[in-house]
Amino acid sequence: MSDITVSERDRLQLPEALNRPAATEENAASPRRKTALAGKHVLLIALALISLFPVILIISTALKTEADVRVDPFSLFSSFSLENITTAWTEGHFGEYLGNSLLLTVPSTLLVVVLSTMAGYTFARLPFRGRSVAFYLVVLGLLVPFFTYMIPLYFQLRGLALLDTLAGAILILTSTGVSFGTFFMRAFFSDLPTELEQAARVDGCSEWQIFLKVMLPLVGSGASALGVFTFLQNWNNFLVPLLYLPGGEFRPLTTGLYQFTGGRSIDVGPLAAGTLITILPVIVLFLVMQRQVASGFISGAVKG
Repeated sequence: MSDITVSERDRLQLPEALNRPAATEENAASPRRKTALAGKHVLLIALALISLFPVILIISTALKTEADVRVDPFSLFSSFSLENITTAWTEGHFGEYLGNSLLLTVPSTLLVVVLSTMAGYTFARLPFRGRSVAFYLVVLGLLVPFFTYMIPLYFQLRGLALLDTLAGAILILTSTGVSFGTFFMRAFFSDLPTELEQAARVDGCSEWQIFLKVMLPLVGSGASALGVFTFLQNWNNFLVPLLYLPGGEFRPLTTGLYQFTGGRSIDVGPLAAGTLITILPVIVLFLVMQRQVASGFISGAVKG
């Protein structure tokens, strides 16, 4: 009876004995994995700090006194004052520039989203002769640099009496964003099942009703991502208002920063305050819309 007990005990302990080397190897590898993971975290934190340092320096400089900026411009948060922001807002007219930036960016962003969504639906869902050729002609705009036609465009706008007008600048910002927007939205519409529009047509829906009530709600994340991306691009655009709004009446924030630069001197404090006023709206927009942007670009990458 004791022999049976011993054999059973050996049999029960055998799997545990077989598992001991594997457990030992796993325990030996665990410190290496933890070290590698810690190294990755340290590297990511270092890269994040390097990326955020210019923004932190701008915030610190904008919130310091003018005297402190002259003495030690690279010290972080050594003093606190709103005089630089007040100077930029009043003497630098950044309040007016902020309004001009909104007047330029919001209409051009809406036009890009609307036109790109309609064009993406057309090229993805509506069969017509020459559809592929027309699509590639639109996408060809992505391959042509803006520098190659910016000077002829200047003379065209002057001939149409659109130079130094909000309408002319908005048209240029819209035209430069439609190519990418069409390419981006076509990927979303192409992935939708055809049964949806077929069922809508059986129910008697028109093409506009299918687009507005059936298809458009399904690509909301893509349209939101395109809107945020276009807004950021147009808000930070410097060359278009510099070339096509030369009079200064509709000067936006990006070209308004020129006011604090001179031939041999630069007002660093008000310049940092103006930069902070320029980047603050886009930071807030991205923080509010980051989920929509992430889901839209991830879905577009998977569908594309």
